[in-house]
Amino acid sequence: MKNTQARHVRNRTSSTNRPETPARSRDRRVQKTKASLHTALIGLAREKPYPSIVVKEILDRANVGRSTFYTHFRDKDDLLESGIYDVLRSLQDLPRRSSAPERLVAFSLPLLRHIDEHRRTAGPRMGREGRATMHAHMEDVLTTVIADQLATAMRVSRAETPMDLVARYVASTFVLVLNQWVENDTEWTPAEADARFRALAMPTLNSLFNP
Repeated sequence: MKNTQARHVRNRTSSTNRPETPARSRDRRVQKTKASLHTALIGLAREKPYPSIVVKEILDRANVGRSTFYTHFRDKDDLLESGIYDVLRSLQDLPRRSSAPERLVAFSLPLLRHIDEHRRTAGPRMGREGRATMHAHMEDVLTTVIADQLATAMRVSRAETPMDLVARYVASTFVLVLNQWVENDTEWTPAEADARFRALAMPTLNSLFNP
């Protein structure tokens, strides 16, 4: 009994007090650097037109070196899309929905809540041109993510509609609703915006999985 207790204590101690490895420390620094760059880009996009933002301004605001930036990103567009992917990945821990169509649109409400939280923060509001650029990149990222999910979900399907077309339809429908919500200052809650997106997207998805 004493040996069992001692072994349990050793195991518990080794798992909770394990020193941080160099690789883990490096990963943490990389994530912190990327987060600083993302924050700098969004901050600049609130202050000036997106096309006029240059990489040097992002680096100066984030206090990051040029070589470090280009180790991770090709340009500011790559940085922007990386930030969108990070947001979507952070939402993947949410409970999975039961049906394939539900899983394909599960990103919507958490993403709308995330957008709503950030658009209400203090500071200058992003201009129309900046939002249009952000939303265009968001549509591209969502199209890629949804297409990958469809490829997995429809492996045995004989649906005639190309899956990349369906993915683009769902992503562009989301952005269409997002634009209506943001550009017109529509007094919808995130849940109400999500309901409108679903009303447009779900009939198409249901027809694919339940022909």
